[in-house]
Amino acid sequence: MNLKTLAEKPERLTGGHRACAGCSAPVVARQVLMAAEHPVVVGCATSCLEVVTTIFPFTAWKVPYIHCAFENVAATISGVETAYRALRKRGELDRDIRFVAFGGDGGTYDIGLQSLSGALERGHRFLYICYDNEGYMNTGIQRSGATPRGAQTTTSPAGKTTPGKTERRKNLTDCVIAHHIPYVAQAVPTLWKDFMTKVQRGLDAPGPAFINVLSPCTLGWGFDPSLTMEIARLAVETCFWPLYEVVDGRYRLTYRPKEKRPFREWMEKQERFRHLFTDANQPLLDQLQAEVDQEWEGLLRQCEDSKEVVE
Repeated sequence: MNLKTLAEKPERLTGGHRACAGCSAPVVARQVLMAAEHPVVVGCATSCLEVVTTIFPFTAWKVPYIHCAFENVAATISGVETAYRALRKRGELDRDIRFVAFGGDGGTYDIGLQSLSGALERGHRFLYICYDNEGYMNTGIQRSGATPRGAQTTTSPAGKTTPGKTERRKNLTDCVIAHHIPYVAQAVPTLWKDFMTKVQRGLDAPGPAFINVLSPCTLGWGFDPSLTMEIARLAVETCFWPLYEVVDGRYRLTYRPKEKRPFREWMEKQERFRHLFTDANQPLLDQLQAEVDQEWEGLLRQCEDSKEVVE
């Protein structure tokens, strides 16, 4: 995979959509579609990505596309995949087609978790892409199960009584790993080669595959649109969002920072955490750093057990 080859491929998601300047969701979608070597059918949950790319009567998608409700994109794409297998079995279709579902963290971590879990357990062959912007950005920047502790949202406002969201974020990637599916990974759009390689592995997996992609939101997180990719990269360098894959239960770290950066460096670039940087909130900042350290060390132990640690 190289940039020249990718640049020569036809676009499967057009420009001219209505995403915010600096939005990483269309970047994620473009990289997924560019990585795919086969024809694809896309299902997309109600989300920012759906709204900005399919405002009637227009569409930015140049592939077969199904808009689903917030909660059921995994069920929808599993139904399409089942129909495809039935048609092939009857000899009515001989094309090699792949199936991709897109959902935000609201439609994946929370509202669509039951649908996703069922599709994974049944073993349908599809790739689920969660673009995680850590909140319900499409409907007013409300907190979701993916919102980090301490973040300010419209439903977890920071004030005199609470310093933003009080609960820890859900570790959805671990929840998916617990389903024992062939392929699970985390990625960021900044490191495009790492991400697109994982997309290809997910599409070639013999069963369900899932990639959780951190997708910075300039509006909901509060940063200049020019900083989107820098903030995604900094999430990796602070080990808040480690890059790894789990293939048939074996963990493999795909990127290891040369120098682990303090977690506060990532938070300091976002308005949603601005209220935390006071003497009174220092104990909470220490707790947040400790949580990142604990999860990072736990991941390293998993990779060491699999003898798959990047040096």
